[in-house]
Amino acid sequence: MATDEGSDPPNVGISNSEVAQGDGYDRKCIFCKIVNEELATELLYVDEELSCFRDIKPGAPHHYLVVPTRHVGNCKSLNKEHVTLVEKMVETGKKILQKYNVLDLSDVRFGFHWPPFCSVSHLHLHVLAPASQMSFMSRLVYRLNSYWFVTADQLIQHLNSLGEAN
Repeated sequence: MATDEGSDPPNVGISNSEVAQGDGYDRKCIFCKIVNEELATELLYVDEELSCFRDIKPGAPHHYLVVPTRHVGNCKSLNKEHVTLVEKMVETGKKILQKYNVLDLSDVRFGFHWPPFCSVSHLHLHVLAPASQMSFMSRLVYRLNSYWFVTADQLIQHLNSLGEAN
């Protein structure tokens, strides 16, 4: 469930320990536990809004997940006000790729699994590179123009087409 309070981005000025005690944390969510360092997962990037770590089942040589620090539901729970968040997630994914010397952004896939085809109901952007080196199974799981996977651009376009949140 999305936890935007007002129009501020979801996590500005909040430390990880404050998130763990607030309503932006889901005790059952594996990604909330990772972001709050309750599990031994290397965080590759952390700021007030977003965190990034490696996918445990990589679909490409570089496969990262960018997640909001506060618990935000899957992409079906988003509205037009979340466009900025999704855009920041993509920019963070690009920064991580640059950190690991992936400079050819034409061979990268940024996207989200569309419910009910997501295993964790905490918004997470898949960053896969190089897409041309994905295995056959990964090409199916992260397939463009499918019912189960949407690119970040498709999600942004979808959110922009929605009315304003109440």
